[in-house]
Amino acid sequence: MAGKMLETIDEAMRAHVLVPAQEMEKLGKASQPVLTRAEGIYVYAEDGRRLIDGPAGMWCAQVGYGRREIVDAIAHQAMVLPYASPWYMATSPAARLAEKIASLTPGDLNRVFFTTGGSTAVDSALRFSEFYNNVLGRPQKKRIIVRYDGYHGSTALTAACTGRTGNWPNFDIRQDRISFLSSPNPRHAGNRSQEAFLDDLVREFEDRIEELGADTIAAFLAEPILASGGVIIPPQGYHARFKAVCEKHDILYISDEVVTGFGRCGEWFASEKVFGVVPDIITFAKGVTSGYVPLGGLAISERVLARVSGANAKGSWFTNGYTYNNHPVACAAALANIELMEREGIVDHARDMAGYFASALASLRDLPGVAETRSVGLVGCVQCLLDPSRADGNAEDKAFTLKVDERCFELGLIVRPLGDLCVISPPLVITRAQIDDMVAILARAIAEVGAAHGLKAKDPAAV
Repeated sequence: MAGKMLETIDEAMRAHVLVPAQEMEKLGKASQPVLTRAEGIYVYAEDGRRLIDGPAGMWCAQVGYGRREIVDAIAHQAMVLPYASPWYMATSPAARLAEKIASLTPGDLNRVFFTTGGSTAVDSALRFSEFYNNVLGRPQKKRIIVRYDGYHGSTALTAACTGRTGNWPNFDIRQDRISFLSSPNPRHAGNRSQEAFLDDLVREFEDRIEELGADTIAAFLAEPILASGGVIIPPQGYHARFKAVCEKHDILYISDEVVTGFGRCGEWFASEKVFGVVPDIITFAKGVTSGYVPLGGLAISERVLARVSGANAKGSWFTNGYTYNNHPVACAAALANIELMEREGIVDHARDMAGYFASALASLRDLPGVAETRSVGLVGCVQCLLDPSRADGNAEDKAFTLKVDERCFELGLIVRPLGDLCVISPPLVITRAQIDDMVAILARAIAEVGAAHGLKAKDPAAV
């Protein structure tokens, strides 16, 4: 086929592109919808249909599509200085962006390390925990505590920290350094109150530390909400109590805000103002550029850095880096994105829309097949179970939900399929009327697919 151009985008994709979630039996056979352009909260398919982008790309299109300010910033920086070696040269976009992000982070998280995306941001945070303990003379303090249902990336180390067990087959990712705690999914509380459930989760953490030895544990890594694990919102007070345990045992608390950062939960960062915790490290990506170009990073506490820098450095070098650290074009895009968000009050708008979004999703609860809706800020989901009394779905529930997702697409809405969940995290610029449009499509899709499965309308008294 060398030297011959294929006729269509679909043909070229099937012949040459290996996609991120590739079912290998269908390699070269399965097609993906082809998008041709985007504007606002909408994307347009090859056949001309307009679709609401329900997942905001991949939790990232905060300001929506077609924002001239970001495009112009990218073009200008690419013309004047598209690249500079991060090892030897400084540029204005990286310096100004780090300064700006430091003004938005909680506590003393004022030192910023830029990477290429979310996976490399989390990987770098974990590598810093290795460096940190080696400099402190604690080479045995390297274990990482994570949660089932968590997601942290696709590098070898971050994949090993990911508790979505469906990602594990066919990869050699289990490591002795990684220890998994129970998912903080409130639906797993059973007959316990949420307070008792939280007490048990904290007790499990404390017991695990005692079992492994605090002197072997470097970090606790946690998303504020377990996004890709199913928009799981831990019981109130969860993060603050876990941070207190970390402080007691000199364990770094790393908050993975790749999804929740930059306005998604109605704050620039969700850790402190939404979930009541000031971490030692925050990782970010996605919304920092609204997805216009790749960029990630982490912000580190000055208090933590003081223990391994200056007079305490012991001759050490933090030699973790990438060709595209501090990339000037990406940093220029992020600066323009943040300036746009501030000028238009987009984070405040997201906070204002959160209650309406939650209520709109909740209106779906009386539909047959809907077990639960949940949200924080502008990230939420609808859990579809043929038997709503179950805590988690089975294969039939997942097939049912996939049919709902497919019907949504036919009706003009992209929904992220995630097992038995319809996940919605729209661009932060969405309006009330657009939320209504989105939920109306969801309602119709759920009702139609439910009827095809023979589901009966719920008894209003039981809802």
